[in-house]
Amino acid sequence: MKRKVAIIDTLGAHGGSFHFYTFGQCIGLSNAGVQLSLYANNETENPHVKGVHFYSFYNNLFSSKYKWISGLRWVVGTLKSVLHARLQGTSVFHFHIFYTNILILFNLLLVKLLFGKVVLTVHDVTSFADENESTIISKFIYNLTDIVLTHNAFSKNEIIKVTSISSSNIYIIPHGNYTPFISIQNDKNNSKEKLNLPKDKTILLFFGMIKKVKGLEILLEAFKKVVDTNSDIVLLIAGKPWENDFDEYQKIIDRNNLSKHIILHAKFIPHEVVEHYYCASDLVVLPYKKIYQSGVLMMTLSYERPAIVSNLPPLMEVISDNENGFLFETENSNDLSDKLIEILADKKNLEIVRKKGIELINTKYGWDEIGRLTKLAYETL
Repeated sequence: MKRKVAIIDTLGAHGGSFHFYTFGQCIGLSNAGVQLSLYANNETENPHVKGVHFYSFYNNLFSSKYKWISGLRWVVGTLKSVLHARLQGTSVFHFHIFYTNILILFNLLLVKLLFGKVVLTVHDVTSFADENESTIISKFIYNLTDIVLTHNAFSKNEIIKVTSISSSNIYIIPHGNYTPFISIQNDKNNSKEKLNLPKDKTILLFFGMIKKVKGLEILLEAFKKVVDTNSDIVLLIAGKPWENDFDEYQKIIDRNNLSKHIILHAKFIPHEVVEHYYCASDLVVLPYKKIYQSGVLMMTLSYERPAIVSNLPPLMEVISDNENGFLFETENSNDLSDKLIEILADKKNLEIVRKKGIELINTKYGWDEIGRLTKLAYETL
């Protein structure tokens, strides 16, 4: 008999592309023979994955400006989702978390009260948004968890440091690619035209929400030296500032007289045009200062673009320098500028590295392999 699993994804399509991760997980698990139901919010469309039942019981979860209303809707959605799944004979409940709070604790308590098993995929071990995250609530959440899945050895070690979970109950499951859900554009001039970008310029791309931990200031400091040696280069910054404003970055731009070499799209980028941002770019830069796993990196490789990333341990588990991508010393703007100048001076090598990145993302990070590994983790319950 197939084991029945419910994936509870409260975030879904709200404000980004995380639902593609969940959809990919559904594809892999279904292909691995897991009987699966997906519970999400009503902003998330049915992925129509063969063999996967889809329900959207979290209604208008993010539409209210009042936290107590959002909290009430969360509770109602969880009651509907967990009770529905349990009545269908589901015993394993799989949650995704980027932080811990009382609402996530409620989800897990309800599952345990109904004698279910809890699986957590931990994307961020500690929240980048709330440094005052309750350690008491976190402790309760991890104590209620039967097994934890996380994306790399670095995150596993961090989880061991902050929880009492045994190493044997933590499984490394890589972050999958976005290949099944995207359209890859190959006409660079057409994409540049759609985005009103100069066709005669080399384009570096910084993509995604502009968070303090993402190190945009490091890239901007490095960019001055790059411009001095490459006058036909522009930096395209595409993403919405998050938990901060753009003022500190604008000061760096102004101080270094970079305005004519910067194109700023400081807004949420709709999914239907994301493909053109990647197609228009020659190199994607991820100057992160702290990260557990980067969806932007996986998306960059999925869109067949080369990337240069800071040498943080989670990123180095994906990127091998000058093989399937490029590395620079984290928070070192001088090293980043030197590496960018070197990379842009050798377009032939850049193309070789790009192709190896494509090969990597479609083999090691394919969803069938991830589904197989996740099913093996379920089987330990």
